[in-house]
Amino acid sequence: MTLTHHTIAIQQVHGILMGVRHRGLDTAPLLARAGIATSLLESPLARISQRQYALLIRALRRELRDELWGLLSHPLPPGSFGQCMRRLVRCATLGEALREGFAWYHLLLKDFVPRLSVVDGSAHVQFVLRRASDARLDYAIKAFMLLAFNAFSWLVARRIPVLAVDYTAEHTITDISRVYQVPVRYGMPHVGISFEARWLDLPVVQSPQSLGEFLAGSPANLIVKYRDTSSLTERIRRLLRKRLGDELPSLEEVGEALAVTPQTLRRRLRDEGRGFQQIKDELRRDAAIEFLLHTPLPLLDIANRVGFSEASTFHRAFKQWTGVAPGEYRLVHGAER
Repeated sequence: MTLTHHTIAIQQVHGILMGVRHRGLDTAPLLARAGIATSLLESPLARISQRQYALLIRALRRELRDELWGLLSHPLPPGSFGQCMRRLVRCATLGEALREGFAWYHLLLKDFVPRLSVVDGSAHVQFVLRRASDARLDYAIKAFMLLAFNAFSWLVARRIPVLAVDYTAEHTITDISRVYQVPVRYGMPHVGISFEARWLDLPVVQSPQSLGEFLAGSPANLIVKYRDTSSLTERIRRLLRKRLGDELPSLEEVGEALAVTPQTLRRRLRDEGRGFQQIKDELRRDAAIEFLLHTPLPLLDIANRVGFSEASTFHRAFKQWTGVAPGEYRLVHGAER
């Protein structure tokens, strides 16, 4: 079994369900379609799999007939994203695709508009409000930014290195630093993302032929498709994964394996908004969730496979990570064989 999948915080589920709740609809049937137990919503530390999140997006899109899940004042018609991507695969460069895509959504979106500007060698994508903000609109913009970022990365077949991510809200505990692999700047005038302007000249390498497969795999491929596997965080995660069932190496041992001094390792991780202990805990947590969801292994075996010699120690750590005990987590989800 290859343990490569990151998990998704339950806060993302609460966010994406705001549109359904605003309409007064029952969320339980939609959660059931995605295999998400409603009891997990009561635990602020709970996690779900990428597959469950993608299934929830599909269920919401189908139920609400809205590609932004009831979060905006007007629905985004089904098929909007596919029609946009059919235009973008015919563009010559990333810059042309960004401008074409944003112009397309200017016609469809009533609550905000995405804008691209280039200043002193940096490209800035900002999402400018057309009405007063609220929690639903804020979540819609952040979700739109992530999906757009991954779609544009697919167009040029590489992840665009990010310089900065801006949020208007004050600091909150999210996975966003891991997703974009840069620290988030909070309290900014607009939600947005910045990268070196030279990437705008990258050629669009996808075609109408490859687009069909891409659209068939969405939204799952838009959630995770172009995570940067060359980042230091991901390199460390892969190295630790190989030793997951044993005693995990220290920061000094990891630095030696990567030919990087411990001081440089800490500094570069800080630049990516990460910490060494945080990476270790998240790897063990995500691996444990994979085993609980997808295998019938006893808890002691799972504990051993993620580096714990005793089930009780694993039990305490898992509850600290997710807010629920591993046995309870498996019970509410049901092991997928």
